[in-house]
Amino acid sequence: MAGEIRVGGFGGIDGLVAFLRDQRIDAVLDATHPFAAIMPFHAAAACESTNTPLLRLLRPAWDMTQRDRWVRVASLQLAARALRTLGSKHVLLASGRQELAPFAALDDVEFTVRSIEPPDVSGFTHAEVVLERGPFTVESEITLLQRRSIDTIVTKDSGGSATIEKLEAARRLGITVVIVDRPPSPDVATVSTVDEALTWVLEHAGPFEHGVAMPDAPG
Repeated sequence: MAGEIRVGGFGGIDGLVAFLRDQRIDAVLDATHPFAAIMPFHAAAACESTNTPLLRLLRPAWDMTQRDRWVRVASLQLAARALRTLGSKHVLLASGRQELAPFAALDDVEFTVRSIEPPDVSGFTHAEVVLERGPFTVESEITLLQRRSIDTIVTKDSGGSATIEKLEAARRLGITVVIVDRPPSPDVATVSTVDEALTWVLEHAGPFEHGVAMPDAPG
């Protein structure tokens, strides 16, 4: 399959409009991360301006069960506030390595910060970094939570199955999970599976000669 990879932004809505017109794009598939707060709206505006068909591929959010102890919040700042309200003392931060600042002021909490790449925890009073890359198993997650005496997990509602094991582990151990809700999403056609997206692409962009896909990235 012929194609081109572009790294980086398009220069805002105007830049994306110019790209769609210059490249004579027939369709746009938005597969950005569920926590991408800007690009989905830029894509929606640019596609509306150029009358280009747009589809967003968005994996479903996680559903709470009767066995879960979830606290949903709208932001990481409110997640940090929730930890104070809950009286949390041993917290697993699994919310990404670049947005830790709201938690650094909680100097009476012992944090376990899990990340693929080393995070900056220089502002924390108590923080241990665990460098791990999934996929994980429920058993390994239970071991981590018990070994670190975790009483609360903080995570974003990324959805899907890639990191869901920690939620099952928390469910079995009765651990509270503070879940940060997704940012607003534009009102555009949306599907939840790759197969649905592929069918749509084949209908709108033929043999992929004039389509653009924006992959799973938060920017």
